[in-house]
Amino acid sequence: VQLQACGGGLVQAGGSLRLSCAASGRTFSNYAVGWFRQAPGKEREFVASISAAGGDTLYRASVKGRFTISTDNAKNTVYLQMNSLKPEDTAVYYCAQRTSRWLSDQGARYDYWGQGTLVTVSS
Repeated sequence: VQLQACGGGLVQAGGSLRLSCAASGRTFSNYAVGWFRQAPGKEREFVASISAAGGDTLYRASVKGRFTISTDNAKNTVYLQMNSLKPEDTAVYYCAQRTSRWLSDQGARYDYWGQGTLVTVSS
């Protein structure tokens, strides 16, 4: 299983970015997927998760209402739409997949990880 995350970049505060996570060797619709991030000098933290087939979603409090996680089963891709970005959203963002249908905010419960994509939000 390989996960390929992309879509990061430099954006001004208040701007938007859409991250994509494409999977090969595994179908996203059968397993939960999550996005995590790690800022310089900080621990990795949960951002959002979506259950298999996209029935349920979960967000960390600081991004709720600004970020949206979604799945395009036809493209076997998961997206993270990020709006109203803030400098504190600056981090390397990782997508990850479970071997379970159920979403989780615990990184240890994810079995496959992408390589990360850098998001930089300038003030």
